Amino acid sequence: MQLDSFELSKIAGGVLCALLVIVGFRTALEIASHGKPHEKPGYVLPLPEAAAPAGGAAPAAAEPAGPAFDAKAVGEASASADVAAGQKVFTKCAACHSIEPGGPNKVGPNLAGVVGRAKASHAGFNYSDAMKAKGSEQWTPENLAGFIHNPKGYLPGTKMLFPGITDSGDLSNLIAYLGSVK
Repeated sequence: MQLDSFELSKIAGGVLCALLVIVGFRTALEIASHGKPHEKPGYVLPLPEAAAPAGGAAPAAAEPAGPAFDAKAVGEASASADVAAGQKVFTKCAACHSIEPGGPNKVGPNLAGVVGRAKASHAGFNYSDAMKAKGSEQWTPENLAGFIHNPKGYLPGTKMLFPGITDSGDLSNLIAYLGSVK
């Protein structure tokens, strides 16, 4: 028996059609069985059970968190802090601020003479509305410490995107450096 190309094409087409029907049917079943969303995404890991203390005593209280940030103490420490070390810390600020007297504003205002200067007062810089509202106040070492430690926490609505400096020593050194540049 001899098959011509037309017969071979019909056989190949029939095999491909059967495979298409099988794959399509499996795909439809998977879609139907997995169509409902999960209650919670992901997998919940089991938590280890806490061992009960001997004698039925109440569990000990959790360890207290570290001491709260004290802006006043940092401001006072800046009077005797290391200006040279503060200049090194300023490299974190230099991407957005200039420090040269009479220097340009960058993303943030020029910080030369900022200690003792009125807030939101540097000419030519567009301050946030939150900072403009504080314009009658002056930058003291204490409130500079609070602002630089956590800008968004100290002044909600500020444009400053910097996350803050958490180390009190670095912060007091930075404030000493800022105070030294007039």
